[in-house]
Amino acid sequence: MPGAQRSAEHSQITTGGPHHGHRPHGWVRHYAKLIGPDGSVAAKLAFERNNEQRLHRLVSAARARRSRTGGPRMRALLASPGGRLRWQDAPAPPAPEPDAAVVHPIAASTCDLDCALALGATQLLLPLHLGHECVAEVIAVGERVTTVKPGQRVIVPFQINCGECPACIAGHTGNCTSIPPISMYGFGLAGGHWGGAFSEQLTVPYADAMLVALPEGIDPAAASGLADNLCDAYRHIAPHLPGMLERDPEAEVLIVSVSDPRSMFSGSVPLYTGLVAQALGARQVVVADARPHIRAEAERLGMQTLEPRELRQHPPAPLVVDMSFDALGRALSCTAPDGICSSAGSLHRSARIPTLLMYGHNVTLHLGRTHARALIPRVLELLANDQLRPLELSTRIASIDEAPAVLAEHVRGGTIKTILTA
Repeated sequence: MPGAQRSAEHSQITTGGPHHGHRPHGWVRHYAKLIGPDGSVAAKLAFERNNEQRLHRLVSAARARRSRTGGPRMRALLASPGGRLRWQDAPAPPAPEPDAAVVHPIAASTCDLDCALALGATQLLLPLHLGHECVAEVIAVGERVTTVKPGQRVIVPFQINCGECPACIAGHTGNCTSIPPISMYGFGLAGGHWGGAFSEQLTVPYADAMLVALPEGIDPAAASGLADNLCDAYRHIAPHLPGMLERDPEAEVLIVSVSDPRSMFSGSVPLYTGLVAQALGARQVVVADARPHIRAEAERLGMQTLEPRELRQHPPAPLVVDMSFDALGRALSCTAPDGICSSAGSLHRSARIPTLLMYGHNVTLHLGRTHARALIPRVLELLANDQLRPLELSTRIASIDEAPAVLAEHVRGGTIKTILTA
């Protein structure tokens, strides 16, 4: 893939924009946030069902941390309140159960949420093992695993899913009913203690259902974002854009990103969304973002840009993607009659939206999470055909050995996307 190689070379020398200047939340401030209204909603969601499983994993994780039996050990990147990132000597996964596999991440990348998460500014309990996007090499498989084998390179979706429950069969792999809600890598207790991608090993409980073989010729660094962010970008665009372009080849995709230039969220997903829209044929992609370095990056990638205050004068668009995290109402106001607003959501328990305007314009709102495993093959096809080149986005690629220092710089706003390779 010549295009992917050129992108990788570019990405290694481009580091991103200025620091956002937010101070990390210390222990007191972090835990105070957990007991607020937003934290109570998050806890309610996590404990909606399968509570015995969640508590069992919690107890097992606690026992493993206290164990001093001399079993296999590994290093895993630990994020603690105060913005502290360090290697932790942790128990290595046991031999895989019959349907499971153990994998070794070889390219692990940051998510836009990781900055706020590592700074202690979310409702997700710290400390935790960070990271939920990776391509890995299979180390060992259980006796019933048939689709992957040791030594194979695979994409590891960030959400745990069984592949057999009604939700998984319907393609709703982010809501697998065989496990507790929001079971994910890289989110600690809230995600079910599955470990983090910035670790030497991970257990994949449903290997045949979850793991996707990485085709020859695709750079693991380029494919690491398929575990979450690239699929998240794709789901906002692919269901809607083709039909719109049939009706109007000049239909605009408007991506409404953050309005605070000091936002804690890094800007890779809005830009990935623009790249996906371009890959699927959009001629007009507009990114509204308050951060000058994100606008500059969007322009370099062939997109138009706006400052958020300019949205009032901008014509409404038939497809609006809300990635503001706190201004859903503004995105809905920018949506054309009979248009669609697809929102990545936020960490706030509620939001004000212009319901009468939506009713009058017949606007459709979709708000939710991605179903990564169901989408990975479709997005992977775009990479394999060289239609989508994730490494065209300014990306810092560094060795996993440098993880604490490189990720400390990233979470303070230094880079748009960071990928660590083994």
